[in-house]
Amino acid sequence: MGMARRAGVAMAIGWALAAAPALPAHVRPGQKAPDFTITALDRSKIRSGELRGQVVIVNYWATWCVPCKTELPGLDAYYRAHAHEGLRVFGVTTERSVPASRLAPLAATLAFPLARGLSGLGLGAMDGLPTNYVIDRAGIVRYAEVGAFDAETLDKVVGPLLAEPAR
Repeated sequence: MGMARRAGVAMAIGWALAAAPALPAHVRPGQKAPDFTITALDRSKIRSGELRGQVVIVNYWATWCVPCKTELPGLDAYYRAHAHEGLRVFGVTTERSVPASRLAPLAATLAFPLARGLSGLGLGAMDGLPTNYVIDRAGIVRYAEVGAFDAETLDKVVGPLLAEPAR
């Protein structure tokens, strides 16, 4: 292929990439949470609009993820202690190929629902697992990080949001 032809091909690829829609970035703390729908393990749907006035933790996890396995019981204990304050927690698996029957025993031990997926842009698993998002009562993302929550971090991040009045 000649030099002029290669330059033409490179220019065409450059134009195509420039014209392609950009993939949405993950939301960051301080931004309004995008609209989303969670599909629970039992196939029920929870829409983000139904969660306004509550503090929401969306936790992305996987069965093979050791920090995730350590984190889930701590999230469950925190949820059980604070659900009456308007806390909602959703454990969203990143493994679509794992059958629901394999997740059912774990789901039966947790007080919060496990989910098969979350639809909506900008609120997905980041570059590692677990990924956690915390959304305040007004629908603003207040925390978005890769890494497992521990009791101290939950108290520091979520505790003050639970103390805020519902709007």
